[in-house]
Amino acid sequence: MIDWQLVGDAYRGYANYLWQEITFQYDYKPLWQNYFWALIGVSLIFMAWEWFRPWRKDQPKFRKDFWLDAFYMFFNFFLFSLIIFNAMSNVVVEAFNGLLADIGITNLAAIEIGSWSVIAQLLALFVIRDFIQWWTHRLLHAVPALWKYHKVHHSVEQMGFAAHLRYHWMETIVYRTIEYIPLAMIGFGIDDFFFVHMFTLAVGHWNHANIKVNLGPLKYIFNNPNMHMWHHAHDLPEGRKMGVNFALTLSIWDYLFGTAYIPSSGKSIKLGFPGVSKFPKTFLGQIFYGFNKKDQ
Repeated sequence: MIDWQLVGDAYRGYANYLWQEITFQYDYKPLWQNYFWALIGVSLIFMAWEWFRPWRKDQPKFRKDFWLDAFYMFFNFFLFSLIIFNAMSNVVVEAFNGLLADIGITNLAAIEIGSWSVIAQLLALFVIRDFIQWWTHRLLHAVPALWKYHKVHHSVEQMGFAAHLRYHWMETIVYRTIEYIPLAMIGFGIDDFFFVHMFTLAVGHWNHANIKVNLGPLKYIFNNPNMHMWHHAHDLPEGRKMGVNFALTLSIWDYLFGTAYIPSSGKSIKLGFPGVSKFPKTFLGQIFYGFNKKDQ
């Protein structure tokens, strides 16, 4: 039975939060922890970086589909939560917790990290979450039903920071569903999650950006544009048709599990996937892709 009061409270709560973020009308956190404007600020930094120090100098400043990807930023990070995700997730979490209570489980936490230092908590959250997301990303490539949704992200044909923001809304549901139990089991509830989220967001922008930075030995720890270009390659190497370089933030998982692949710089390789030329080009065509049996 759906608790419509819970749904209504979720809608009102998120709409109020979003308006407060846009207008700075809040007093429960520092102004610099404003997620809405922080996302825009980070994006503008990478836009300027691409314009003044581009890796592919022949690529237009406003590359192919730039404005589509810019709209995805607001849809995926804000509008989707306002329209459905926040209310839906509250209902599902409430139902899940109720189910656990029915079988006698009132607390999922197996490791309570609340007593650790803030730095230790942030580091644990960052590493564990990134590891979960790495495996989830592999699932998006390995499971045909999930790959249909992930193809939206891989439909990018010219790489730039905003390509990071183009992804199907079903990915949000998949990632958050898989993350929920493991993070609940470590007693996740830290208030400083903002730092982890903004750091991983910036690295995601960087991975997709038209920039080139020599990381040296750190390339074996952090994902980077050179590595991620090969993840988006149109033509995958023989024997690796499920994909390569699945890292979101930490590249170390690819090196540990044998999925790293960087044969050359990848500066000008063809991007996308076989059949990308026939893939929907419009926002509506992409967000509804994957639900029709004819979608392959």
